[in-house]
Formats: sequence, structure tokens, C-alpha cells
Amino acid sequence: MNPLPRLRDIMARDLITLRPDMEILQAVDLLLRHRISGACVVDEAGALLGVLSKKDCLRAALNAAYHQDRASTVAQHMSTEVETLAPDLGLVAAAERFLASNFRRFPVLDQGRLVGQVSRADVLKALMENWGANA
Repeated sequence: MNPLPRLRDIMARDLITLRPDMEILQAVDLLLRHRISGACVVDEAGALLGVLSKKDCLRAALNAAYHQDRASTVAQHMSTEVETLAPDLGLVAAAERFLASNFRRFPVLDQGRLVGQVSRADVLKALMENWGANA
């Protein structure tokens, strides 16, 4: 029986990231164009500063429409209290974290630096692959 994979084995590594000083309209356009529900906000060194979700963007768009204010930045709308996972976390522990939260994805940090992202679908796929391999 093969050992279960770690997050580093299944996480997405090619991520679309945002900068905190990016204009919010530019960030919204990026999320919509790439059909993603959110993106990590990082500094120049790759340290995670926050996450901007479509919900954050909706709040920003509503605020901009109401107040006619289009000059806000990602930093003004991003969530800064972000739950993260470590790349060496096991598959079962990751599945348990997803079950205990409402998040659909978690940033993966290694020594404070963003190295990937893992989604519910990534974990479910890996569990199914392992289940089928051990049947």
C-alpha cells in the first residue's frame, strides 16, 4: 500500500497572484477573465498578505457603484485573516481541515512564503485516486 500524498504532491503551483497596490477594478477583471473565485495577495518576496475573493470584489463593486469611487486598491478590500496549510500536511489532515471550515481552497505556505494552493477538488481527487488504488 502506497503512503497517502502530502499537499506538496497535489497542490496547484502555477497561481495567479495579486499585489496589494493593484487597482481593485484591475483585480476584478483578472479574476473574471481567468474564471477563478479568488487570488492570493503577496508582496515582492512572495509573502502572503491576504486573499481577495469574488465576495470581496462584489462588496467593492457595490461600494464603488454607490459612492462613485473607483480608485480603491486590493489592499483595501482583501481579507487579511487567512487560514493556511503547510506543504507537508497529509491528505487526511487536509480533508479534515476542509470539513471543519467553509473555505473552498487554502493557500499553502512554506516558511512564510506562498508556494501553492490546494482546493477541495484537489483533495477529493487525491482521496479517490488513493481509494481506487487500494481497492
